[in-house]
Formats: sequence, C-alpha cells, structure tokens
Amino acid sequence: MSPTTIILIRHGETAWNAERRLQGHIDIALNDEGLRQADATADALASERIDLIVSSDLQRAALTADALARTRAMPVQRDPLLRERCFGGFEGLLYAEIEQRFPVEFAAWQAREIDVPMPSGARVAETFRQFYQRAVAAIIKWGDAHPGQTLALVAHGGVLECAYRAALGLSLETPRDFPVLNASINRFRVLGGKLSLVSWGEVGHLQPKVLDELN
Repeated sequence: MSPTTIILIRHGETAWNAERRLQGHIDIALNDEGLRQADATADALASERIDLIVSSDLQRAALTADALARTRAMPVQRDPLLRERCFGGFEGLLYAEIEQRFPVEFAAWQAREIDVPMPSGARVAETFRQFYQRAVAAIIKWGDAHPGQTLALVAHGGVLECAYRAALGLSLETPRDFPVLNASINRFRVLGGKLSLVSWGEVGHLQPKVLDELN
C-alpha cells in the first residue's frame, strides 16, 4: 500500500487568537489578518498536487480551507472530528480570566494532567487524552481511506499538536516545546494506520507575522 501524504494546515488568525481568548468549539471567524494568511497559504500551495481538501466544520478552519479550494476549483469536505478541543467552561474567557475563575482547574491544565476534566459550560469539556484520541484517529482515518493520494487537512492548533505528538511518539504529559503557528503548513505521511512527520511549521509564505498557538 502506498503512503498518503497529509498537508496539515492550521487556520488563519482570529481576533480571539490575538487577544488570548480561548476558542475551543466556539465558532469564531477569521479576522482580516487571518483572511490574508489564508490567501497566502493557498498561493503557496497552488502548484502542489492536492487530491482532497478536508476541514474542521468550525468557520475559522473552513474559511481557510475555502481559500485553498478557490485556487483549484475543488470542493471542501467538512469533518467535525477535526475540531479543536472542547474546553467546556473555559471557552470564551481570556487566559487570565480562566486562572482567576478556575484556579484549581487552570493549574491542572497548565500541569498537563491529561485525564482531568475542565468545568462544563455550554458544552462538556474533553480531557486532553480524549481529544488526542479523537484528533489522531480522524487524521489516520482520512489517510487510510486515500492511499497514495495527497490530502490537505485544515484544522486547529490543538489538532496539530496531537498529530506532532503521535508522529514522534511524544508523551502527552510533556510540555509543548514546538511551535504551532497560524496558517502554518505541516507535512505528514500515513501508512498502516500510523503517522510520520515529514516537515513542520512552514511559515515562509506568511508576512509580516504569525501567532503561535497560545497555551
């Protein structure tokens, strides 16, 4: 069986990224800079083979994928399994507000206690382990279904982190010491139900700035 090439792209910038407000499953659109980044990413990939475009159904990812699709007149498939982690009661709050309102839960989150749930809000939060299993399974599912093809998957910072950890066999408890950048291009292969990393964090197509995923 031939490996599947996965081009994994983080969505462009949103206003909430810029102000350190946690999005999770809240459906926030791209800001003007994010729209520019989406177009720049589409231009950077215009000459590359892409057989299928799939995005999270949240609009910040969907709008980024739509920019890519416009350059090649292709449809975009939406997959809610590629959504960001659900943070429950943390969603919609500034990081400083989370620490103030939920000091115990915030400390557990920062300590990477991967099976500790966050408080529920409009939605029930996922633990990091639950989220990791969902995100990695979704990427592998798409890869295994399209052997030998090149897929562009447009998702979120947390999904990118999960893919990176899966490909390199990193423990979920270890701190994240690698960048997860808005509108970055990250390349993987899927073969036999396993992810391997080809390249990470391509942002040369983006100027003047990109934002790291905010912890």
